[in-house]
Amino acid sequence: MSEHDPHNEPRRNEAGRTRNRGQGDRPRQYSQSAPGQRKRAADPARLVAFKVLREVSAKDAYANLVLPKMIREHQLEKRDAGFATELAYGALRSQGFYDAILSTLVDRPLSELDPAILDALRLGAHQLLAMRVPKHAALDETVSLARAQIGAGPSGLINAVLRKVSLIEPEQWVAQLTAATTSESEKLSIEHSHPDWIVRALRGALIAHGREATELPALLEADNLAPVVNLVALPGLGTVDAALEAGAEPGTLVADSATYKHGDVARVPGVREGTIRVQDAGSQLVARALASIELPVPGEDTYWLDLCAGPGGKAALLGALAVQRDARLTANEPTEHRARLVEQSMSAVPGDFWMVTTKDGRDYGTEEFAGDYDRIMVDAPCSGLGSLRRRPESRWRKQPRDIPELTSLQGELLSAAFSAVRVGGVIGFVTCSPHMAETRLVVEDFLKSHSNATLLDTGAAVSAVALDGFPASGHELAGGSTAQLWPHVHGTDAMFMAIITKTA
Repeated sequence: MSEHDPHNEPRRNEAGRTRNRGQGDRPRQYSQSAPGQRKRAADPARLVAFKVLREVSAKDAYANLVLPKMIREHQLEKRDAGFATELAYGALRSQGFYDAILSTLVDRPLSELDPAILDALRLGAHQLLAMRVPKHAALDETVSLARAQIGAGPSGLINAVLRKVSLIEPEQWVAQLTAATTSESEKLSIEHSHPDWIVRALRGALIAHGREATELPALLEADNLAPVVNLVALPGLGTVDAALEAGAEPGTLVADSATYKHGDVARVPGVREGTIRVQDAGSQLVARALASIELPVPGEDTYWLDLCAGPGGKAALLGALAVQRDARLTANEPTEHRARLVEQSMSAVPGDFWMVTTKDGRDYGTEEFAGDYDRIMVDAPCSGLGSLRRRPESRWRKQPRDIPELTSLQGELLSAAFSAVRVGGVIGFVTCSPHMAETRLVVEDFLKSHSNATLLDTGAAVSAVALDGFPASGHELAGGSTAQLWPHVHGTDAMFMAIITKTA
């Protein structure tokens, strides 16, 4: 008998599947998989999440732009779309924590791993440690995904590493990884998956805006919560009634708003038409505060300017409010493709009340525009540290060296707006960041160099346009106040606002 005896091999049917011998009178059964043909098809929801991570890793894409397209392309139903969203966003938010775990289990630096393998490991780790997915399902489905999308060889590595991940509970991983940490910020960085420099910056921001440093863990935790979708009905152009009938809930922070938790928001009546828009409640509040505050010097209130309008959310709300006041809004956005987004955002607003320009915002500081505007919104480019919950990948892209260049630009834009506003008009300086350098320090430096500028009571202006029960938010500064919103206090992005007027 040869070493390879066919009589000793399992018997197979015509499809190549193993035929097991029957027991007693029971008929023989066939296994579901032929050899070498284990499950290779990726679960559609996990496949979408994987493709989102690949786009983010390989092409610097933004998850919030890629994910909706992927969901539509793969025709995911509501439940699968929700799973894909939680998986993709969660893996991106907690990337630092998962990478710290994986670096203890892989025999080489993570930078030397194939990026696709690393993305698959992050997805598997998130299912095992942060989602209500049975461990066997998380392992099997992630390995199947890897086998289908990367190859059989890498899937073996992924299987081995994720099995080790699954042996330890999340709290034990935190304890193990932080055992040797030497600072509180480093410990919080690992536990809450924020870069250490951001943890330290947020601690400083809390103190700078009059809050307690002890709130830092709550703020970091809020950054990691999936935000609900906030809707706003453009005043005079739409209502939230149809959205409420479609399952939305009334907003608790600002009028004509709602929150939506039921999948594709494009299905909500009014969203496709543009009369209802997706917009964070913090953005709604600062736009309404600028439009509603009484001008210190009465007179014309006809010409409004949104100096940095892209992609157009605040511009659309300001435009609708301008229509009600018979005012005209100029929405400026220097980048052509973002200017087109502004035009799309404004499409529901009657065209006689607005126009879009594509100038460098600093150009409005020239003599040509001196004193032309009554109200100006300066929603300045910033680090975006206030919207980390909405842009899950952004925390890993930002660096401390980004801040000085941004603050310089913010100061230049604020100075340009000050030249363009009339005496007695108002400027709303806004950043989606609580970072002290992008908020208080910009305003303080500006006020020091402009003796004819006065900071108004911004906290009162924001509270005045909020619904009853909104926690008053104002920090006294230079005879007026600024307003700083917080995810863990207000449930909004961490929007900062300072309303300034020209006195002479």
